[in-house]
Amino acid sequence: MFDKLGEIQAEHAQLEREMSDPALHNDQARARTVTKRYAELTPVVEAFQSYQAVVADIEAARELATEDASFRDEVTSGEVRREELHERLRELLVPADPNDDKDVILEVKAGEGGEESALFAGDLLRMYLRFAERQGWKTEVLESNESDLGGYKDVSVAVKAKGTGAWRRLKYEGGVHRVQRVPATESQGRIHTSAAGVFVMPEAEDVDVTIDPSDLRIDVYRSSGPGGQSVNTTDSAVRITHVPTGTVVSCQNEKSQLQNKESALRILRARLLALALEEQASAASAERQSQVRTVDRSERVRTYNYPENRISDHRTGYKSYNLDQVLDGDLDPVIQSLVDADNAARMAGGDDD
Repeated sequence: MFDKLGEIQAEHAQLEREMSDPALHNDQARARTVTKRYAELTPVVEAFQSYQAVVADIEAARELATEDASFRDEVTSGEVRREELHERLRELLVPADPNDDKDVILEVKAGEGGEESALFAGDLLRMYLRFAERQGWKTEVLESNESDLGGYKDVSVAVKAKGTGAWRRLKYEGGVHRVQRVPATESQGRIHTSAAGVFVMPEAEDVDVTIDPSDLRIDVYRSSGPGGQSVNTTDSAVRITHVPTGTVVSCQNEKSQLQNKESALRILRARLLALALEEQASAASAERQSQVRTVDRSERVRTYNYPENRISDHRTGYKSYNLDQVLDGDLDPVIQSLVDADNAARMAGGDDD
């Protein structure tokens, strides 16, 4: 670990010298790269400098303690601080996810359970919208397919975090979410179990995913369902098929065919990026798959138990009895348990010093 820290310290010093050169700013792309990398390394270098200072203080206190016993307490407190900084450095050296600063496209799809599943999908959508609102993020519904009782068969939402990284927090939400409650359609008060799937993808920029227009088949058709006077009168709905992968995206929320096409392309880019990332993850480690392919109750990642007001995450063992607050957007403690577990797994997989 300390060899790596020495290399980081040297790189940080080199970047600092480069930033002080006025010529750097003649190349804006290079300037952005250097500035970003410098900002990434600064917390590591500062923690390492603090660690080195504490180690020096401990050695000095040990020498003084041979003549004055009162310095033994300083040795003890210094050793505690040294361990804290050692752990902090290990955390900082965990490889960063290159997509952490990206915005996301989040999709919720009803699964087993019919109308009850669609209603639950609507509850999940509201939970994520409220969570985003608490973070100060902006959301935009790109496409939705409502059920008869006001739920959602499927819905796609763009979440923009203004550079603070929606992916960093929301990437752990992908998977099957299971609900246990008495459905609105249940007349005898029996508890039912149903499921909805959540799919989270980093929103792709043009530089992340290159789409050859010749690989696209674009169909237009008349919209159906809510949407105003233009519904069923113009061919405004758009279906885009990416032929090489068979990925299909449909959008009809907007009145304009052009707007629907743009929304569909945003979703398509995100799905293609997610496919590429999934292939990379699969090649590196089959155990690090985070998304699911079927909305099956047996593949659940989290259970929402209404009678007990309980939420349980099956990946970390996290459990709390404030389901009502979580559904109102108080997701931070649940997500933090997943962040901590992921960091611990990454650290365990790294090299020991």
